[in-house]
Amino acid sequence: MKTLIVYYSMEGNTQYVADKVKEKVDADTLRLVPKKAYNDKGFAKFFWGGKSALMAEKPELEDYSVDFSKYDRIIFGFPVWAGTITPPIRTFVEDNRKNLAGKRFCAYACMAGSGGEKAINKLAKFLEIPGFEATSIFIDPKAAPNAEKDAQINGFCVALNQ
Repeated sequence: MKTLIVYYSMEGNTQYVADKVKEKVDADTLRLVPKKAYNDKGFAKFFWGGKSALMAEKPELEDYSVDFSKYDRIIFGFPVWAGTITPPIRTFVEDNRKNLAGKRFCAYACMAGSGGEKAINKLAKFLEIPGFEATSIFIDPKAAPNAEKDAQINGFCVALNQ
């Protein structure tokens, strides 16, 4: 089974997990990059990012190319913003609904606070699926790494390889 990890990462936590998963699972990665970058500093980061997430915005993404016929499974990775998925993930799903039909799905969320489970459930609903084959929620995996977090990432990879 061939896997594609589709992720958006602002501060590097989600990319950190994507890179670790790629090492242990036969996967390719696709980093989503909005054409207009989000503010990543101070109050503006939380205000504008949260507003964009809550308003279910779909920002235009930098060009990417995916041959969906090569992949059986898609893993979505995203930071949690205001208890929901990040807008670049929403854009990707909306733009590729037909290409995603019939695929298997997994997801992971990175966060500093709370709302990961709620965000993963919202993604499943947006994908119009009953749930994911495997999920995990990581608290600041790159910003505050430790053996417990590495073990959690490894556990997610074990679940993916079953």
